[in-house]
Amino acid sequence: MEIDLTTSYVGILSLIVFVLAYAVVMAEEFSHLRKSKPVIISAALIWAIIAYHFAGDKEYGHEIEHALEHNVLEFAELFLFLLVAMTYINALEERKVFDNVRYQLTSRGFSFRQLFIFTGIITFFLSPIADNLTTALVMCSVVMACGKGNSKFISIGCINIVIAANAGGAFSPFGDITTLMVWQAGIVEFFTFFKIFFPSVINYIIPAAVMYFFIPNEKPEVSSEKVIIKRGGKFIIFLGLFTIFSAVNFHNILHLPPMLGMMFGLGLLGLFSFYLKITYNSSEEDEKFDFFKKVSRAEWDTLLFFFGVILSVGGLGFIGYLTLVSEFLYVGLGPTMANAIVGVLSAIVDNIPVMFAVITMRPEMSIDQWLLVTLTTGVGGSLLSIGSAAGVALMGQARGYYTFFGHIKWTPVIFVGYVASIYLHVLMTDLPW
Repeated sequence: MEIDLTTSYVGILSLIVFVLAYAVVMAEEFSHLRKSKPVIISAALIWAIIAYHFAGDKEYGHEIEHALEHNVLEFAELFLFLLVAMTYINALEERKVFDNVRYQLTSRGFSFRQLFIFTGIITFFLSPIADNLTTALVMCSVVMACGKGNSKFISIGCINIVIAANAGGAFSPFGDITTLMVWQAGIVEFFTFFKIFFPSVINYIIPAAVMYFFIPNEKPEVSSEKVIIKRGGKFIIFLGLFTIFSAVNFHNILHLPPMLGMMFGLGLLGLFSFYLKITYNSSEEDEKFDFFKKVSRAEWDTLLFFFGVILSVGGLGFIGYLTLVSEFLYVGLGPTMANAIVGVLSAIVDNIPVMFAVITMRPEMSIDQWLLVTLTTGVGGSLLSIGSAAGVALMGQARGYYTFFGHIKWTPVIFVGYVASIYLHVLMTDLPW
């Protein structure tokens, strides 16, 4: 059932609510109001406006219920995936794994600039395997551990990680939720994604090369005390890698949602935490390992932010705005220009619902054009801190260091990398402009 309420009071009022909510999100740095609160209210109001308009109409009532349940399911899968990733990060942090990495790096005399290069390259090549969000969260912890006392390094280091994670995740079906969506839909084959490897490299290298010269040319403080990983920390690293392996194969072999593999890994961590608890030695350890403490310390503001965004955008999609925008772009401007603009839109709205809208529309495009939109929605999210899951997550994890306005200062440089990656892909595939 096709519904178009874009020009009605329902559409206009819902759009105003969404824009106002996002304006408040962007002002978080100054207002100190957590970003999840306005978008949760936005989601509730948009769907309430829709439901009010169709009150008493059972046929449309069922359509609304079905659409809302679909959006909730999308969020649930993302929520459970992220919850596991965040729990593992908290567990590794408590076991002193990241502090040990910091000690290993700083004790070797690496400067901030060298650390900037290392963390960026590791992020770029790890994100296609572990996904951009998980990788960004892990590397952010390393940057914050290495940069204690130097807010400038942490700020630029986090921006570098977001760009590297999104660029690295763009050329792998498992690197980003958007690439996973395209692969699941059967549009692009698994190995075909690697055709956008070089555009992804260019997208990362250009802004990274510029930011490098703004990193303090000095060395971090070397901890005088050697940091040793706590008991069980190394095994938790193994469990974390096995969890990623499970998520990939649950989807790839069993055709089940990746979050189920992640939850399997969470269960294994819970069992191992029980072992650590019953074998606790008070003379060697300061406190017992508490599994549920690690779960509770997840970045709930970030998780609830995604709830608000997915349901808000889902409501706007139900009203007809996503269809309207997609039709305007692909029919009016042509696929290449449309895909370039879609990438910019993904930085504003979030790349997941934007890609969902494109897949739903299924515009007639070649495989190379589908690769282009995969590239643009992936790396386009780097233009703003709110444009990708990695950026949003790091705003929560590195609160006070990595901010919306801190990121936007580098948007012009990131945009140059964005344009260069599109140009290279068009050049390599002979796509018409």
